[in-house]
Amino acid sequence: MRNRVPFKLLGLITLVLLILAVAACGQQAAPTEEPAAEAEPAQEQAEEAAEEAVEAPAGEPVTDITALSNVQAADPIEFESTRLVVENMRKLGLNVEHRAMPWEQQANLVWYEREDWQMTAWRMVGRPERMDPDEFVVNLFHSTTAESGYNFVGFSDSEYDELALKQRGITDQEERRKVMYDVQEIIANEVPYIFIAHPELPFAFRTDVWNPDSVVDAQGIGIKNFWTWTQAEPVGEQKDFVTNTGDVIQGINPLYISGDADSRVTELIWDRLMRIGPDGLPQPWAAESVEWEDDVNVLVTLREGMTWHDGEPVTPEDVVFSFEAPLSGEVPMYKPFVDKIANIEIVDDGAVRFTLEEPWVAFETASLAKLNLVPKHIWEPILKDLADTEDNAESYQEDIPVGSGPYRFVAWKPSEEVILERNPDHWAAPKAERWILRIIPNVESALGQLRTGELNFLMEFEGDPTVLEDVAAQDPNIELVATTSLGFRFFGLNNRVAPFDDVNFRRAVAHVVPRDAIVKNIFKGFAVPADSHVSLAIDYWHNPDLSHYEFSIEKARGILEEAGYTWDDQGRLLMPKR
Repeated sequence: MRNRVPFKLLGLITLVLLILAVAACGQQAAPTEEPAAEAEPAQEQAEEAAEEAVEAPAGEPVTDITALSNVQAADPIEFESTRLVVENMRKLGLNVEHRAMPWEQQANLVWYEREDWQMTAWRMVGRPERMDPDEFVVNLFHSTTAESGYNFVGFSDSEYDELALKQRGITDQEERRKVMYDVQEIIANEVPYIFIAHPELPFAFRTDVWNPDSVVDAQGIGIKNFWTWTQAEPVGEQKDFVTNTGDVIQGINPLYISGDADSRVTELIWDRLMRIGPDGLPQPWAAESVEWEDDVNVLVTLREGMTWHDGEPVTPEDVVFSFEAPLSGEVPMYKPFVDKIANIEIVDDGAVRFTLEEPWVAFETASLAKLNLVPKHIWEPILKDLADTEDNAESYQEDIPVGSGPYRFVAWKPSEEVILERNPDHWAAPKAERWILRIIPNVESALGQLRTGELNFLMEFEGDPTVLEDVAAQDPNIELVATTSLGFRFFGLNNRVAPFDDVNFRRAVAHVVPRDAIVKNIFKGFAVPADSHVSLAIDYWHNPDLSHYEFSIEKARGILEEAGYTWDDQGRLLMPKR
């Protein structure tokens, strides 16, 4: 293929010379205008053909790209980071549009229309059960979760799949860490995500409402956590948590992992057999005890006297149902957390034995502390009805959600607020009377309400953290707490669609993301650069020797050029010639 253009040029040049020679001969033999008149269009055609052969583009222009993000008022950090990266992508000769949209719309497009987007800003939050890297390692990138699970970028790599599952069965911690390092290296090289930062999450609360000594700062999570919601002590007449989010609640559903704000609600309504403690380690919760009989058999004894919010008792049958439901196909997002369970049996009225297919060292964290316990008498008929439809449990919403947790559902006004109340019958009943989550998409408004006392706990602030820092310095009743998050910010690249189906293109784009500048200027220093889905907050598991994509437009262009991309005379990037 490479020799065809020179041969064409040679032929065209020969043709031109031949025509010119004939014309010259004709002029010498008979000095008339006719030969020249005939030769001129032929010469022009030959010259044009030669010019076209030289200047013909190597391929079609790279398709236009749309980069999605949240809107500026709700998430200025995400909006500004995306805007900056889009400008740098344009320097590569790409036609890129930055499309900002409300979070609910963005999430629905990315999650449910998996072939219809190319690039999106996104965030993974630091949920307690993610202190063990197993959830991110398997759930984010294993190919089995690409169709309907958390692998929404459609990454697929057989070596990664093998290693991601292999680490689950390794009981030697050092050997398991080596495999964790290997899976991180694959992701660093294949670039399904462009990692940005682990935020140093700024939270604030009013000390004239909550006793600071009772507010819990959990490792890798910060003070916005289950233990704060259940243990914080009011110091005065105000006994309600009034907190905020900028996200619209998509569902209050124990079988649907629908977002950060949603998960704050579900973890309070529904119990789990275990919880991740403030120290990052799993501890029994709805389970009175968890006993490993051997490498694959785990005996769980249920806490006595538990009841659902409708008054029905919590039974071992409910436990079995809660863990078997994801295997039915109607609860796809939770399937990765149960698919290593070979059998569940009721031993007696208060105990259940889990038998694993093989040893799974993260079982307590990734499964027992992950799945919500749901009432069989409510959800069994629901799942049965859904089995005959195209929908699954994710699309179902109870009129009155029923769990067994420390808070009970009271009301939900979409786009406005969620109200929960203390469950006095719970063995760990909260010290607060109510937990009220207000949807406030504007960060300035949220900060203003904290200052006036309309909010007493700012659990989400996506604005300039130095502004919040100044507010706390000026008001002795406002305390600021910042914690490096287990979660991370990133750009998700849809591996299914052009041009992000080409790893060379993904690597090139990674080089136009100025992480250090984003951390310094947009996060205002309240973050650390990220390079992996395993957080620096759990540094034992984080691979310190990963490929780094330093900011360099020239390096990005070099990668594209080496991969066969070219540019037209307008500077537009062209696909490699096929």
